[in-house]
Amino acid sequence: MSGAVVTLALSFALCAGAAPVAADDDGADARPVDIGGGRRVMLDCRGSGSPTVVLVSGARGASDEWTHIVDAARPDAEPKPDPSAVLPQVARFTRVCAYDRPGTTRLDGTPNRSTAVTGPTTAAAGVEDLRATLAAAGERPPYVLVGASWGAMIASLYARTEPARTAGLVTVDGASPFLKDTLTPAQWATWMDKIRSANPGQGLETPDYPAAVRELRAAPAPPRGLPAVVLTSDRPWDLAVGGGSTWPAWLAAQRRLAEELRARHVTDTDSGHGIAVERPGPVAREIRDVVERARAGHGR
Repeated sequence: MSGAVVTLALSFALCAGAAPVAADDDGADARPVDIGGGRRVMLDCRGSGSPTVVLVSGARGASDEWTHIVDAARPDAEPKPDPSAVLPQVARFTRVCAYDRPGTTRLDGTPNRSTAVTGPTTAAAGVEDLRATLAAAGERPPYVLVGASWGAMIASLYARTEPARTAGLVTVDGASPFLKDTLTPAQWATWMDKIRSANPGQGLETPDYPAAVRELRAAPAPPRGLPAVVLTSDRPWDLAVGGGSTWPAWLAAQRRLAEELRARHVTDTDSGHGIAVERPGPVAREIRDVVERARAGHGR
């Protein structure tokens, strides 16, 4: 596993990344969007067509999780921008947007140009920021939401609370609210302690998982017939919270998430937690499948 992918997994564990389009290496295609209250979000949109795909990164992850890949032949190398990354692939068949949530950092560890955050953030707060960003940028629904890791909590809550604007949902080794049930109470408590102590007071994103779980459980049920896919890693990784491996609990929570969403569950991903940067091809193909099902007006 490369250093970049380890960073993606650890960021989740501790805080929990037409004609071919060339990927950029510095977010040059992104533009600032004023979302009110003196806050701004950097938004990178490319391609054309409907529905628009919205890529939601993992904890503290910026939009370059979707424009960069890890070279399988050089597992220790840093991720690099590439036309085969998820965002440029999706831009070939529809409109696609990725954004830098406030308090996130790029894969090389540098901060993004979005506004910092001041405290723990919930899935509902993430939905509000996403709704404001898309509206201020003039992006039009319907949307296919694609959430990786913590981003899946935001994407899932958006789909539940904005069903008229949602055309599909894809989770990419996404955080599942069922983890609270499948982890032991001691593992869950240790993980929450890690998250609370992970913010060094520099305005970095710190997800409030207990609040997000409550928000998802209080939200309406997922829309029936919504095209949905759950992609799950198949190379074991661990939250490192003691009390034995958390891998079985992760897989159990993924299964329950797929059942709740009535989603097709893809488990042969040949990837660790950072599926988007490790295996962008299968991710883009599953997104395309959901887009085509949405265009055809079909669910599963």
